[in-house]
Amino acid sequence: MSYDMIAVLMFSSMLLLLMTGQRMFGVIGFVAMVSAIALWGDRGGYDLAFAQTIKLMNWFPLMTLPMFIFMGYVLSESRLADDLYRMFHVWMGPVPGGLAIGTIMLMVLVSAMNGLSVAGMAIGATIALPELLRRNYDKVMVTGVIQAGSSLGILVPPSVVMVLYAMIARQPVGQLWLAGVLPGLMMAAMFILYIALRCRWNPALGPVLPAGERAQVTRGEKIRLLRAGLLPLAIFAVMMVPFITGYTRLVESSVIGALAATLAAIVKGRMSWRVLETTTRRTLAISCMFMWIILAALAFGAVFDGLRAVDALRRLFLDDIGLGPWGVLILMQLTYLLLGTFLDDTAMLVIVAPLYVPLVAALGFDLVWYGVLYTITCQIAYMTPPFGYNLFLMRAMAPPEVTLMDIYRSIIPFVGVMLMALALVMAFPQIALWLPGMIYDR
Repeated sequence: MSYDMIAVLMFSSMLLLLMTGQRMFGVIGFVAMVSAIALWGDRGGYDLAFAQTIKLMNWFPLMTLPMFIFMGYVLSESRLADDLYRMFHVWMGPVPGGLAIGTIMLMVLVSAMNGLSVAGMAIGATIALPELLRRNYDKVMVTGVIQAGSSLGILVPPSVVMVLYAMIARQPVGQLWLAGVLPGLMMAAMFILYIALRCRWNPALGPVLPAGERAQVTRGEKIRLLRAGLLPLAIFAVMMVPFITGYTRLVESSVIGALAATLAAIVKGRMSWRVLETTTRRTLAISCMFMWIILAALAFGAVFDGLRAVDALRRLFLDDIGLGPWGVLILMQLTYLLLGTFLDDTAMLVIVAPLYVPLVAALGFDLVWYGVLYTITCQIAYMTPPFGYNLFLMRAMAPPEVTLMDIYRSIIPFVGVMLMALALVMAFPQIALWLPGMIYDR
């Protein structure tokens, strides 16, 4: 059997086993180990597992993963995000669609605190959605707002997904995070512009707060809420400014962020044993899950490297089909969009990255820039029917009056905005590469 056929058999076996419902890292690691033993004998299989484990343990930036997850859960479990939404509620209420715009801003800050889209979805669905519906905002529009805003969690740093991509693509985590800043803020601005224009044309979609209710909030209360709401932003600044200015490395900055979040929760009187226990348990669970996934992905990628599957894929796209480099890149993005209808972002990366990342490098594209493209495509895939990840999270968290068809309808304009953002980053790579280039060159 040729090496090309062995690679196809590995890939198809993995997809088939994933349909059984087994854990993703177990399936991928099992296929990698069985293939290695079949190809190179017992010693080769054992050496493969040992070598990838050592590689994982020696990857120093991996220490940022539990620190940022811990920081995010401290801020969410201690309910510091409630202050943020109350701040936006008061300051943005007089603007048509202002609470929806404030929700997008909330999601940007939550993304900077946590790095997971699930956290943004949970906060948006439990804090923002009931308030928006009570204020007679259009239910279709606001469910789309929360889904689109929560998707920013995997693009705005500190993104946990980018940590996984960095390990597989062997790229610096710091550069990837900095590369996600401007595209993430650009996408948030595009969401805000869409909401503002739509509510200006049809004010009934996002009515302003009544004048009587606005008059009840004094200037002193507004200032107090502003100080309380900006606390998470101050934590993010305390963490990232030393890193950007070169005084700390990424790992030290992650520790500063975790300590600052913990101290803020203690000072505000929000840190209890329940919050500490819940935060620690969830941090440990997610960190271990990602480490197992990374280990399985490294083993799978090592076998694929040994089979030279990337060369076969390059011959297929460039020689047999006759695509150019940009045609291959667009085809990759379409593949991610298709996979995203039934897989989450981590599964997509682990399954396809061992093939695509070396091919992207061979075609001459920047792997940091491609990491941003992958992440934006994952955001779109999260919201793509019929089985987009965020669609079912919203259905599980939304009140009964929000139907599944409402959720499907709500994402159409926001997916359009995301596709525009993806096209802009593809056409103008400096949107992603300018900031990391400026910081690291200095």
